[in-house]
Formats: sequence, structure tokens, C-alpha cells
Amino acid sequence: MTDTAPAGFGSAPASSQTDLLRKMDDAQARMAEARPFARMRHRAAVLDMARRCMLSDGGVEVIYARIEQLELSGVFEGTDWADPDTLQAAMAGRTLKLSDTATAMLEALNHLRMLAVAKRDYFHPRIASEQAHNFLSQVVGLNLDLVFASADEASRTRAGNMDTVCRRLYAHIVRNIGHDSILDTLIAEIWRLLAQRPIVVDDIKAMIAQISVWLVDGNVGRGTDGVAATGSGGWGADRLVSAVFGPTLGCREDPGFDVYSARIAAMDTAGLAKEATAFARAMHDTGLVSAYHALFLQHILVHAPALIPDALGLSSTGVDALKCYGDLTYALIDHAVHPETPQAVYGLALTLERGVLFMPPVAPALWRQIGMTLCADAEAAITTAFGSAHPANVFLSAGVLSVLGQTFGVGQGNNPTCQAARALSMWSFTDPDYLLQIVTWAARDDEVVITFEGTPVSSAAPNAGVQHGRPWDVDAVSTIVVPHLDRIYAQMATLCIGREGDMHQWVNRELHGWWVGRGCDIAVDVATGKLSDFDGFVRRFYAAYHPDYNGHQPVIHPQPAGLAMTDSAARYVGWHAISICRVALDSESVMRVYFFNPNNDSGQDWGNDVVVATEGYGERFGESSLPIAAFVSRLYLFHFDPLEQGRPDALPADEVALVTEMARGSWAIDR
Repeated sequence: MTDTAPAGFGSAPASSQTDLLRKMDDAQARMAEARPFARMRHRAAVLDMARRCMLSDGGVEVIYARIEQLELSGVFEGTDWADPDTLQAAMAGRTLKLSDTATAMLEALNHLRMLAVAKRDYFHPRIASEQAHNFLSQVVGLNLDLVFASADEASRTRAGNMDTVCRRLYAHIVRNIGHDSILDTLIAEIWRLLAQRPIVVDDIKAMIAQISVWLVDGNVGRGTDGVAATGSGGWGADRLVSAVFGPTLGCREDPGFDVYSARIAAMDTAGLAKEATAFARAMHDTGLVSAYHALFLQHILVHAPALIPDALGLSSTGVDALKCYGDLTYALIDHAVHPETPQAVYGLALTLERGVLFMPPVAPALWRQIGMTLCADAEAAITTAFGSAHPANVFLSAGVLSVLGQTFGVGQGNNPTCQAARALSMWSFTDPDYLLQIVTWAARDDEVVITFEGTPVSSAAPNAGVQHGRPWDVDAVSTIVVPHLDRIYAQMATLCIGREGDMHQWVNRELHGWWVGRGCDIAVDVATGKLSDFDGFVRRFYAAYHPDYNGHQPVIHPQPAGLAMTDSAARYVGWHAISICRVALDSESVMRVYFFNPNNDSGQDWGNDVVVATEGYGERFGESSLPIAAFVSRLYLFHFDPLEQGRPDALPADEVALVTEMARGSWAIDR
């Protein structure tokens, strides 16, 4: 791989690089000294000089060496890049390709910052090296055209020679990450994410699409100079690509919908049965659903409905649900399953497998969902987020199936709405009828009302306001419901003003439902933020949740809890809402806490050897887990039933000391 610019792209002579750097350093110094309102003018000069420098040989490396000082001088201040921990990899490539050169350069500098953090050349207070590395892996995966493809006419006309800057930038990133293993790293990352079975998989499918193009072009393991790399060439890539674009013999070469429709129309029953089995195998293997699968399901709904159980990959439980609620299942397929909503197939299969249709209110609630007329605001939001290929309620109903089937696949996206995402997950798991009612209120009536200690709290109240705006990078249910829950949560918090203690001890049980434990324990004094009887806090958690100290009482309903989140350097990041699902021994006889984390990626390094697992220790899809001591070391709030008394005094002192030491070595270091 080379950093030499393509001919005709105006590389800056090496002799001019020194002058450019001197001018950039001068502009940077003026930017650092300027007042915030005047900083933009100096920033523009810095960005222009950096762009011109990156056009010269070795220019990317020179700017990389200055990236920490550039940030400290304020180059990102007041922009979307000021908070690197909130940035989305999916947006990065699009931003780089904008016609606005200054904005594209900010993204280019952010790439270099992420690389410096990933390589530990820059210790950043807002993002850990592992996070930065994952960000870059996804960015490269979504923009393989900048790594391997030749320039096209559109890129050649991009303003300010930005295409050359981008290609030099990505060459530098790939070289530093290691282009021998970049495909393997990317694919391993995709499989790691899929193991968590998220509902929203658009970014994952986009990365797989890029890999597919790369495979077809024969560029696997090759750099921009065409020289073969020495890596293993993407183990597991074929499984991912085939799952999305050709999971069966009939669509293996991705023939297009018209051709595939003609093929299955000509198949006999045996041929259709093979297609059904192959679709189901690929879907359950990866959690990804091909658009051809949705097309096939629509076809057999009319011509071979007996094959629907095979196409959904149902067990005896799912088959029983389908037999009892056949008309509803067929109506859901006809209404919500389309090539534009393929993941609804997986959601439907898991909904049947859960047996929730046997709960008397769920079936009529789903019939109501099929015939629902959305309010204008909900319809506009769905159309904006998911397009207009089908009526808005089709996309919403597809989302309902996904949330019902993938209880722990709900994610908060890049939004500070962990409370609302947790609520949707808990309702789906514990009370799907209530979830469907909430969806109806939000989508049809544009108002959700939940009582707080007998007082109705409305999302449409004049003082409700909009707390965080509408989330767009989430499933359809979250897109519609989360803003309502966000407003209600804020109002409930307001109603707790003046009370002693953490407001979550009242809000959690009123927002989430009757099954939340009426007891609540908090590790910190709210007024001071300091630890408060932490030894007793640890003992009481073990007495409430550890089978050896609570009389072997299992967790019956997922319970809300609050974590003190830390990064890979064990630095405190903030409070975060999760739910405790169960506590059990893993295959190595280690007692673990299994919990739902609404973060998009629940496999995280929280520092000091506290690494969250999402597979390999008996986790169910969507669960995270930690050994109980490690989990409690990051816990600050939990609920329990005060009438179920455990044995807190039976917990050995050395276990308490271990948890306390882990807490004091991380988030509680100055508490």
C-alpha cells in the first residue's frame, strides 16, 4: 500500500511542506489564544493548511504527530467532534465525502485522533483505546472503497482534492492497524456484534455489503497496489455474505427479486422445502435475514403455507403457537414481512418461539396493531426513518415483531435514553400486552399516560417538553415510543424533587411496573456523591441475588439497576441504566450476573480486568455477564423485595473486601 497521490491530483511539493506546517502552527497558536466566538475563523485556516499538507508525501504522518496538540488548541471545540465517545462510524464515511471541505477535514482529523488513541499514542479522557479501535474497524469496513477501489469520476471532482486526502488517510489507518489482518478483524467484529442479536443491523449489513463487493472484485487480501496481503483473507466472510445475499441454492448468486420470484414460482414442493430449510438455517445461524427470505415467505404464504414452520425454523413450541394462531401469523406475514423489512421474519419466528401468543391479550392486541391508523406525527417519523416503500404502520408492525421476539435486542442507539430502552426490553420480557398498549398510545394517540403514585403523567403535558429529541438510529418501536417515555421520565424526576435519596428508587418502580422490587439500595450519598456504607451495600446485594445467600431464590422478573460506568482505564464515565436478568453458575462454576445493557454493543472493557462477556459463559442472546464480584464493583443502585430476607452476614469478609477494592480502584477512587 502506498501513500503516493494519483496522477493529476495536485500533490504538494515536499519543499512546500515546511512552509505549510509553519503557517498551520501559527494559525493553530492563534486559534488556541482566540476567544470562542472568534475561533472559527482561525480554525478554517488550520483545516485548510492541514488539508494541503496531507496532499504531500508524508503529510498524513506529520498531521498525525500533531493531532493531540490540534485538539488541545480547540480544533474540535464547539463541533460535533468535541465528544468522540458519541460519534457514529456509519456517519464518518459520508462526512468525509461531503462537498464541504472544512467539515470533511474535521472528520479526517477525527480519524487521526481515533488512530492515535487506538495506538495509545494519545491518552484521551473521553474515549478508550479499545473504543477507538472498534470505531476505526467499523469505519474501514463501511468505506472499503476508500481502501481498495480506484477513484471514480465523482471522487475526482470532489472539492479541494479531498478524495486524495481520504485515500492517503485510509492508507495510513490500514497500514497502522495492519492490513494483513484488517478483513479478519472486521469479520470477527461483525460476528461479535451478531452474537448479541441486535434488532438494528443496518450498519452490519452495510459492512457485509462492502465485503461482498470486495470479494466479487477479487480484492480480498490486496492493497491499493494490487499486491496480495498475507492475512488469512477473511475467515467467515462467505457465511456472512451468503446469509444476506444468497442463503439458498435458488438465490446463491444474488439474482435479483424478479429472477428469484420466477424461480420459486417454477419449483415443486421438494424444491421449496429445501429453500425453506436453507433460509431458516442461515437466519438462526447469524440473526440476519435476507430480503429473499421475506420474498420467499410471501410466496409460500399463498402457494405452500405448510412450509412456513420450516421457513421460520420453528421448534415444537413455535409450531404449536402457529397452529393455534395460524390466521394471525399469516396476517402478520402478509402485513409486515417484505423485502424492505426482512428482519421482521426473525422477530416473528422468535415471537412464536417465546409462546407469547398464548397470553390471552397479545393476539387481539396484534390484530389491533395490523389495522392501526397512525397519527400524523408518528407516520411522518416512520417515513423519515424508514422510507415510503410501504405504509408507515408496516414498518412499525415489523418493529413490533422484532421487539417482541428479540427482547434483549433493543438498543438505545447513539442517544442518552437508556431508561426508555430498558423499559421497552422489560415490558417485552415481562408484559408484552402492556408494551403493545404503550405502542398503540404513542403511535395512534400521540400520547402516553403512566401514573406516578396515583398521579397521571402525560407525555403530551404542556410542561413535558422534548428531552433528547427523536432517536433515528433505532428500531421503529423505539423511534415512536422513546420520546414519550423520555418526557414521562423527566416529569417523574421532577415530582421527586425535594425527596431525600436517589429519585430512581421511586421512578423505576412507577415507570417500569409492579414487578420492580419495592426496596432500593444505593451505594452513594446523593447529596455528597461519596460512598455510603458500601460494605453493607455489597452484603445486601449478595443477600438479595446470590443463590447461596438468598435461599436459592431465582430472579423472577428482570430488575432495574444502575451502574457506575467506567472505561478501559477504569475511569468513571457516568451513571447507566441496565436490568438484572438472572444470577447463575457458568460452565466453569463461577457465579455470574447476567444482565441486559441497552448500549448498542454490550461487550465492553470496564478497566482493571473487568471485561463484560456476551458469549462463551452461558449467555442467552442479548445478555451480558460478569462474575458477581466484578459486577457489584460497578453497581451503585439495585432493587429488591424487602420481604424476602437473605443472609447478608453470611457473606465472607474477604469477598466484601474484594468488591470494595475493585470499586475504590475504579469509579469510587475519589468517593
